[in-house]
Amino acid sequence: MPIADPRLARLRDIIKEHSLLSGRNFKLASGKESGFYFDMKKSTLHPEGSNLMADLLLDEIEKANVTHVGGVAMGAVPMVAALCMRSHQRGKPLQFFYVRKEGPKDHGAETLIDGYFGPGAKVAVLEDVTTTGGSAFKTIDIVKAQGGTVELVLTVVDRLEGAQDAFKQRGLKLITLLTNEDFK
Repeated sequence: MPIADPRLARLRDIIKEHSLLSGRNFKLASGKESGFYFDMKKSTLHPEGSNLMADLLLDEIEKANVTHVGGVAMGAVPMVAALCMRSHQRGKPLQFFYVRKEGPKDHGAETLIDGYFGPGAKVAVLEDVTTTGGSAFKTIDIVKAQGGTVELVLTVVDRLEGAQDAFKQRGLKLITLLTNEDFK
C-alpha cells in the first residue's frame, strides 16, 4: 500500500537504501534471529533522514501531554538531538534525555539518565526499531523509578513481532511511523 505522506515515503526510501540489510541471518537485540536487519544509525545520522524523523516524530509528540522525550543510548541519541532542535524551531521546546545502556557512570555525577529529566516528567520514549519492546521497557522502568510517567512510546520502524501487544498489556500506546511491511 502506498504511503500518503511524502515525508514518510521519503524516510522509508532513505531507510531502505541506507539501513535495511538482508542476505544473511542477523541476531536481534531481542535474541531472535532474522533474515533482515535495520541498522538505523545510518538513517538517524543521515542529514535528510534525521530531519524527516524529527518532523514526523514531533508531529505525533505534539498531540500528547508530553514534557520530556528520551530513550536508551545509543539508538535514541541522534533522534533526541534532532528532536531537541526541531522542537525549539517550532517554538514548543521539550526537555530531552537519554538513559545509559550500561548503567550509571563511575565518575562525575554518576547518573543513569543524562540530559534534562526529573520527577513529574511526562515522557515520550523513543526507539529506532522495535521488535518485542525490550529496550523501551528498560527505559520505561527507569523513568518510572525516577518519578516520571510515560505517556507514549514512539518507534521509527516496528518489526511487527509482538511489541504492540506488549505495550498494550502494560497500558501504553505505541506509535509507529513505519513497519517491516512498508519495506516489501
